[in-house]
Amino acid sequence: MNQNLPIRVLMLSLVVALVAGAPCDLSAASRSKRDSLAPVSVPDLELMGGRRLVFERTFTSDHEVTVKRKFWTKVLDLVAGPPDLHNLVRPYSLAVDSTGRVIVTDPGLRGVHIFDFARQKYKLIYRDGKEPFRSPQCVTVDADDNFYVTDSEAGKIFVFDVDGKLRRVIGSLRGGEGYFKRPTGIAVDSVAQRIYVTDTLRQKIFVLDMQGLVHQSFGKGGTGPGEFNFPTELKLVDQKLYVVDAMNFRVQILDLSGKFMSQIGGSPDSSKVSSASMFRPKGIAVDSEHNLYIVDGLGDQVQVVNQQGQLLYYFGGTGSGPEQFQLPAGVFITPDDHIYVIDSYNRRVQVLRYESPTQKAEVQKP
Repeated sequence: MNQNLPIRVLMLSLVVALVAGAPCDLSAASRSKRDSLAPVSVPDLELMGGRRLVFERTFTSDHEVTVKRKFWTKVLDLVAGPPDLHNLVRPYSLAVDSTGRVIVTDPGLRGVHIFDFARQKYKLIYRDGKEPFRSPQCVTVDADDNFYVTDSEAGKIFVFDVDGKLRRVIGSLRGGEGYFKRPTGIAVDSVAQRIYVTDTLRQKIFVLDMQGLVHQSFGKGGTGPGEFNFPTELKLVDQKLYVVDAMNFRVQILDLSGKFMSQIGGSPDSSKVSSASMFRPKGIAVDSEHNLYIVDGLGDQVQVVNQQGQLLYYFGGTGSGPEQFQLPAGVFITPDDHIYVIDSYNRRVQVLRYESPTQKAEVQKP
């Protein structure tokens, strides 16, 4: 008697069940996926001058990336059980590369998620053993889609290529210690071949070459122009450094040599203070009209100001619904003004779209 006959019968039964649409846990899971991906109706935020802010979606795990499952994969799921999902645990920072992949740091998981929605692929980078992740904090990408991750506890910068392979570790000393005390924000100037990183506990910004050699540093503790009280996030836009000066409750704008240009928020005694106020500034980003988006973690909102520091509008509020946040952190804006906001306590990323009059006119062209 053929010993493989029972297995063949079992597989045939499973195939028949799938084809006939017999009820099973997999069908329930599929319905759950469809329900979770159903469009959410959220009123658009109408702004001055014909501008508009549109809510698009949220995502929380690789389940939103690999929704479509092939027939034989479903059969395998029935036999071996569905695959484990990789959920966001305590996401903090994110960046989007030129292909649209969303790279999210997750200190709660001690890993980095890579969501590739266009190709329906997902990857989790988790490092153990030699050069492990301890608390991956901020992330940025360069012109070749290599990405750079600061680890605030390890005191190092991890550099990965476009395939997610580790290429080098910057700041790794003998004995496994890190050169930086608490590296947090990071930005890369691909043209000048320079890396900018905030060291929060040193109250400084370090300027490195691409191999990690320190060429310059600037800043010191204090409340004056160019001084810091726990600098965290950092963005490089149009040859300007935007630095979150967290405990001075402001964002400082510096040139690439560290010279003070202006600030947003902070002490009312300054002649360059704006009408914006923030209690726990976190992530920062700049849209196509050069407006600055500042995440206020304590207020559970995102403030939007112009280059003169005037508050234009804000969005958010405490909650778990669309366009609501609980302890928001990082923010990233793509060249086409898609806004990604880390909603840390809600363990998700929210995606919105800013529409300017110029973009609307381009869409309406025949």
